[in-house]
Amino acid sequence: MARDWLLEEMVREALGDTTGITEKAMFGGLCWLLDGHLLCAASQKGMMVRLGKGEDGWALAHPEIVTVTMGERTMPGWVRVPPGPSRDDDMLRRNLIDKAVTFVARLSSKPGLR
Repeated sequence: MARDWLLEEMVREALGDTTGITEKAMFGGLCWLLDGHLLCAASQKGMMVRLGKGEDGWALAHPEIVTVTMGERTMPGWVRVPPGPSRDDDMLRRNLIDKAVTFVARLSSKPGLR
């Protein structure tokens, strides 16, 4: 699967100067990790964002946002935004990323990363 270079750049811009961010190619796209924890990803499928179990209801109220599924496994707390809204709705993208950073920052850092 080809990567979505434009969406990747938009995610980088939304992350700004957030400390502890690393990038890694995974899932057919590019993923961002915060202190070793998967935060979000961008690919031709759109944007995948980690909001945390029970923290995703507000996002799922958006008509185009769905819970992530990997194969037959549903991933509670993870949402996927299709390519159109991922690129076109700057406010939605930034809000999702801000909420993801807030959630993931509460997790303990992975050993050897701080």
